[in-house]
Amino acid sequence: MREEKIIKVSSGYVFLFIALLLIFGGVYGAFNISEFFIISIVLGIFLVPGFFLVNPNTSKVVLLFGKYVGTVKENGFFWANPFYTKKGISLRASNFDSERVKVNDKLGNPIMISTILVWKVEDTYKAAFDVDNYENFVRVQSDAAVRKLASLYPYDNFEDDGKDEEITLRASVNEVSLALEKELSERLDMAGIEVLEARIGYLAYAQEIASAMLKRQQATAIIAARHKIVEGAVSMVEMALDKLNEKEIVELDEERKAAMVSNLMVILCSDKDATPIVNAGTLSH
Repeated sequence: MREEKIIKVSSGYVFLFIALLLIFGGVYGAFNISEFFIISIVLGIFLVPGFFLVNPNTSKVVLLFGKYVGTVKENGFFWANPFYTKKGISLRASNFDSERVKVNDKLGNPIMISTILVWKVEDTYKAAFDVDNYENFVRVQSDAAVRKLASLYPYDNFEDDGKDEEITLRASVNEVSLALEKELSERLDMAGIEVLEARIGYLAYAQEIASAMLKRQQATAIIAARHKIVEGAVSMVEMALDKLNEKEIVELDEERKAAMVSNLMVILCSDKDATPIVNAGTLSH
């Protein structure tokens, strides 16, 4: 496989002076001295197609009758063989936001996903000759990569079984971005494209299951919250009983301890404010 070849060409200012000298000198000579100076005019005009500009962060791929000569990446005004064909390729970083596509995640749930890609041309030879249209190649391969990525990971982890370390599309942003960058780099390398950054731009459940999954997420959040509340309530009840025993404020038998624990758990775990009842009698009534 051919590789990119950086070449240097002649300064355009020198040849511009020569071309102008030939053209204007030939015109003057043809009218005042001899028609032989017409050749000078022809030579000056012949030099004109060889002039070209290379702007910052752009390049010119140079061909001679279909044969790759090299790439000019130096900025400025240049002159080269007038028979050269020059194709411009931008070296600037480009931003690509893919369309939202519907795919199935690892668990088979339909999701909507898109990717944001920042890329630039690294090898002009590959970009110009190894693929038909490198910009369209980036778009197609980005869609293919994000489809593959979505099938490798679940959207979210709903199981409360100690597997929180499992990589998910929603929670593991850094890990998923690295995997996406690696996948895109492998796919776009054949086109001479360098991936600067790749990340998920949009992620959501597909419309047909979005409502059901929202309820599931809410239920999971409620269960997790209740779990924390119960843990805290048990700790507070234990602390209250220990303090009562330590300071000998009141002696409680097992039955009264059970009643106290029940009342405290109801108060601490309830999602509504408790209504206190004042006991005007004895502890037994």
